[in-house]
Order: sequence, then C-alpha cells, then structure tokens
Amino acid sequence: MAPRLRSLRAHLLALWILLLASAAATAYLLTEFYTQSAAVQVAQTELQVARACREIGDRFAFFGADWTGSVTGPDDPLKGQLTDVVVTALAVHPGVEGGIWTAAGGSAAYAFPTYEGTGPKSDLPAAEIDTIRRINAEALSAERPVATRRVSRTQTLVVQGCPLRGPIQGATAWTMARIHTDQGRAYGQLLAGFGFLAATVLGSALLLGRLLVLLGRRIARLEGQLGRASEEGDLPHLGPTGLRELDRLVEALNAAGTRLTAARHRAAEAERLAALGQLAAGIAHEIRNPLAAIRLKAENALASADPARGRAALDLVLDQVARLDRLLRDLLSLTQPRRPILAPTDLGRVLRNCAHLQDDLARAQGVAIAVAEVTPERPLLDAVQIRRALDNLLLNAIQHSPPGGRVRLSGEREGDRLRIRVTDEGPGVQVSLRNRLFEPFVTGRPDGTGLGLAIVREIARGHGGQVRLAAPPPRETDTEAPGPGATFELDLPWTASPSLVS
Repeated sequence: MAPRLRSLRAHLLALWILLLASAAATAYLLTEFYTQSAAVQVAQTELQVARACREIGDRFAFFGADWTGSVTGPDDPLKGQLTDVVVTALAVHPGVEGGIWTAAGGSAAYAFPTYEGTGPKSDLPAAEIDTIRRINAEALSAERPVATRRVSRTQTLVVQGCPLRGPIQGATAWTMARIHTDQGRAYGQLLAGFGFLAATVLGSALLLGRLLVLLGRRIARLEGQLGRASEEGDLPHLGPTGLRELDRLVEALNAAGTRLTAARHRAAEAERLAALGQLAAGIAHEIRNPLAAIRLKAENALASADPARGRAALDLVLDQVARLDRLLRDLLSLTQPRRPILAPTDLGRVLRNCAHLQDDLARAQGVAIAVAEVTPERPLLDAVQIRRALDNLLLNAIQHSPPGGRVRLSGEREGDRLRIRVTDEGPGVQVSLRNRLFEPFVTGRPDGTGLGLAIVREIARGHGGQVRLAAPPPRETDTEAPGPGATFELDLPWTASPSLVS
C-alpha cells in the first residue's frame, strides 16, 4: 500500500499544533511546579508557626512560675511581662506574629518583633481578630494545639493556637504568619517561565504563519504562471519567488522546460518531415500508375496503324486523366478543408439521396442498400459535406460487400449526439489497418487511393465530431451475413434547428 502523501502546508500546520501542545504541557508543568513550591512554602510556614507557638508556651511556663492572679487591664504590670515573653519567643522566628489570649479578657499580649515596617508593630491585626478568637477557643476547648489555614488569591494565612499551662487560667498562645503566593522566588520563576513560553510560542506561531502565507502566495503565483502555457504547449519561464528552496525548484523547472521545448521542436520537425515524406510517396505512387498506363497506351498507339487501337488508347488516357483529377481534388479537400455551413437538414432525405446515387454501382455488385427510418427532427448540418462523407462510406461498403450482401444506412439521435452508421457484410477491416485506417493513402484495395476515409475524418472534425470503426450490429438471422462485416459511425454533436428550439 502506497504511503499517504501530505502537503507541505499540512506538515507545517501539524508542526504548529505540536508546538502549541508542547507549550500547553510546559505551562502545565510550570503551574504544577509553582503549586508544589507554594505548598512546600506553606508547609514550612506551618512548621515555623507551630514551633513559635510552642516557644511561647515554653517561655510562658518558665517566666510565669512565680506569677499569680490574672491580667486585669491594659495597665496591669503582668501584661507588660507577658508581652516581653511573646517578644522573646518570636524574636527568632522571622515573619511570625502572635500573642497570649485569655478566655475572660481576650488579648493579654501581642508582639511582632520581626515586623519590617518603620517601627515596632503593637496593634492586634483587626482583620484577623475573629480568626484569632476562634482558634484560641478551639485550642482551649481541645486542650491541644489547633491550626487553621485561610487561602486567598494573593496570600495564605496560617494561624496556630496552643493551650498554656500556668498560673493564668484559660490562657492560650497563638501565632500567625502570612505567605504571599504572588511574591518570592517561585512566583518570579513562574512569571519568567510563562513570559519566555509566551514569547517563544507567539514568535513561532508568527514565523510559521508568515511562512505559510509566503509559501501559499509563492505557490499560487507559480500555479498561475504554469497555467498560462503557450499555445504550442511550451512551459512558461517562471520568475524567482524570493525563497531559496523554491527558487532552486523554479530553476530546475525552467531548465526542464527549455529541454522539453527543444525536444518538442525536434519531434515536430521529424514528424512533419515524416508526414511530408509519406504524403510525397503516396502522391508519387498514385500519379505514377496512371502516367505509366498513359505512356504505354500512347506508345502502342503510335506503333500501330490501326485507328481503332488509337481510339481505345485515347479513351484510356482520358480515364487516367480523370483519375488524376479526382486525386488532385481529394488532396485539395484534405489540405484546404472547407468550413461547414450549418443549416436545418432533413437527415432522412440526405440518406435516401445518397443511397439512390449509389444504386447503379450496388446493383452491378449484386448488393442491396437498406435505409432505416430516421428521426423527423432537423439537425443543423452541412448537407453537402455530409453527403460527400456518406458517398465515400457507401462506396467503401459496396466495394467490400460480397454479392447478395446488404449495406445498411441509418441515423439516430442518442442524447446530445447524432450517430450516422454505414454497415456492410464484407470480411471486415484488416487488423493491421485499424490503427491507421483514417490516415491518407492507407487502403486495403489495390485500386484505392486511401483518401476517402481521410476526407470523411476531416468532414467529421469540421462538424465538431469524429468518425470511427464500430462493432457491427447483431445479425437478425443466422444466415443473414456471410462475414463479420464492418460498421463506420459518424459521431456528431446534435444541434437542433432554431425553429424546433423555439
């Protein structure tokens, strides 16, 4: 099975699709890598927040061993000490803020020692108070550390609550940190990767698109130039396209066209000389025989004193001169064909007239001519030329029919074609002559000129049709025809007369 062929445009389009698929896969991998990096960052932050919360608990247990009572207000000296505990615990945890929370009084201490602002941050973050309250309540109720995570488009908030054991009842520690997902190294790498990917995909798409457009235009131009071939059939000279690979193909086509033109000219010259030689040989052969007969009779008449013999010689000379005249008229018909003059034609009448004209010759040969009924429509034909073609075909059929045979003449419309057939019951056409049957001077009879069928061919071509040797029709009875016979068919375009069309 032959491999399936694809165009260059299809290959480039497939390459573009593969490029898009590769870009989509790369974008997916970049996104997954960034997601995994952000997840790792969040996990690390959760560990740091948990350590910071434990660190506050440890510091609180150490420094609060001798404390008694509870925090009563913002000016309570114990609150300041609690703040010192938180500051000390969170100083080694960058980005983590936290404090101590009591069930009765709320926030007892708050600190963000690693805050990167212009000064120390001492205000509890108002936006996260509800989250802080809830996480501390859960930690106190569960009596174990509790963590929560709140994710937004640009950041992830991690909050941890830890129950405290010591002199202050209902106290918990909390820590909190923010991870900005639109910042940091991973986010920068993601943006850089997407930027590079977008640039390469867009650049490749533009480059492939430009290449497709250029190839399409250049190939269309070449197709247009190749479609404007000369009347002689020569390939046109193609201009450069501006693309190196196509220009190499154009140069090869131009060189091949030059060689093809030279070869065609040589072949045409050889064919013309061969045809001229064949025509000259045929004419010489046809003229030499009558001239030889004329010369022989003239010499015999001059050598004999018998007036009757001289008279017979003159009669033969006149017959041979008439033969030469017919030969010259047939040659003129081939070399100077007359344009058909179309007119509404009664086809049945033409066929009957042709049969009547050949009646005497047919009776002398013992042959009958049968004319079939034809369509009453009147096609546009040149009746004079059609009669001449049929005369040649009828004469040929009568001369090849055996005594007692029949020649059939018919004409019928088949769709948009008119087919006129002449059928004989002779031995048929020799196989060696069939391929050259309608060429000048090709004949199977020693006394024939071989121009009759050639004239029929030119008349058919003048009408826009053709003549061919067709298979004989089936016999009506087993004893009807002694030989296979031959059928010549004029195949002409059907053109109805204007009166019938209207």
